[in-house]
Amino acid sequence: MALPLPTSLSPTKVTAFKDCALAFRLANIDRVPEPTSLAATRGTIVHRALQLLFLEEEPEGRTLDAALARLERAVPEVLGDDEHADLVLDGDARASLVAEAETLVRHDFELEDPRRVRVIGTELRLSVELGRLRLTGIIDRLELDDDGRLVVTDYKTGRAPTDGHEQSRLAGVHFYALLCEELLGVRPARIQLLHLREPVSISTVPTGQSLLAWRRQTAAVWSAVERACDEEDFRPRPGRMCGYCAFHAYCPAAGGDLARLPGVGAAA
Repeated sequence: MALPLPTSLSPTKVTAFKDCALAFRLANIDRVPEPTSLAATRGTIVHRALQLLFLEEEPEGRTLDAALARLERAVPEVLGDDEHADLVLDGDARASLVAEAETLVRHDFELEDPRRVRVIGTELRLSVELGRLRLTGIIDRLELDDDGRLVVTDYKTGRAPTDGHEQSRLAGVHFYALLCEELLGVRPARIQLLHLREPVSISTVPTGQSLLAWRRQTAAVWSAVERACDEEDFRPRPGRMCGYCAFHAYCPAAGGDLARLPGVGAAA
């Protein structure tokens, strides 16, 4: 019996399938729960704090103090939601998490002046049908530059890419540029990553050629996912990311067994 297809592709899912097809299956088809990570939680808190800053403050009010006040609100909001219910932090761990998040928010002000950002929207969920494929994505921030042209901004709270890997990290925002062009009829003039940890900014200009390449790559990934579902053949790809994987119990490459998976092939 063929496995059910995922309902859509996003930048995260495209990367996940290319990194390890089996991990993609377990996360997106079998929906095996993954433990909440501190790194992901920290990123969610920072994203929420910056979202609140742009949602609630007029440009002149987007100061560092205002951002830190939004961070203070974002912490209990994020840690108190159902998604983070399994994350248990003692006083020291919580204080460390908050301090790290504050550093990242402060770094945003080193990379840009939020008072000059002409924001259109934050955490925008976009979805578009391309033939038999539905593309979805969440844009951290969509804005206008000084000439009134669209700019896509994506915050990153993990480590910035090493030299030579910048374009691979920009792949996700190329995906968002494709969504904008398909849904809004406008190609963004610029796409940028704000790496808040270092801090460093990486930007590029999407072109018709780059978006065509992304369209073809996404279609190729979808075809591979369809084939893997039809043949029930999602193979592990051992590599450096295996140490961070939560699916070792089911992965043959890590000594696991898919037979341990409850309801293998159940609809997602």
